[in-house]
Amino acid sequence: MNTKVPTSSFAAEDQFGRRIAARLSEGNQELPHDIGERLRVARAQAVAMRKQAPQLRAASTVMQSGHVATMGGGWWTRIGSVVPLLALAAGLITISVMQDEDRASELAEVDSALLTDDLPPAAYTDPGFAQFLKVKADGASD
Repeated sequence: MNTKVPTSSFAAEDQFGRRIAARLSEGNQELPHDIGERLRVARAQAVAMRKQAPQLRAASTVMQSGHVATMGGGWWTRIGSVVPLLALAAGLITISVMQDEDRASELAEVDSALLTDDLPPAAYTDPGFAQFLKVKADGASD
């Protein structure tokens, strides 16, 4: 058996395809005529698609040696891959700004309530006042 090492991945693919075709052809004589004809048509379509594959490979090159792959498609492909990332970043920034504004408005409401109340702000830090509020709340629930 001749086991020649292929020089490229395309040669390896061709060799693998030939082995598969030979294996599939082994039992072809035992099949009914209509099934054999369908297989023949399917193989012809596969060969036609295989002939189109080199044209597709010219548009996008993929290297299997671990290097960066170059994908064709032009500017629209690049823009199409960046737009979702930009939309995500804009959404996260918008959410952050809105949350900061909500926090600021809540703090402003608390500050204005404290400053316009009848009690001075120092009363809220007095431990006796906290105890007074607790006793008053317990008495109101009875």
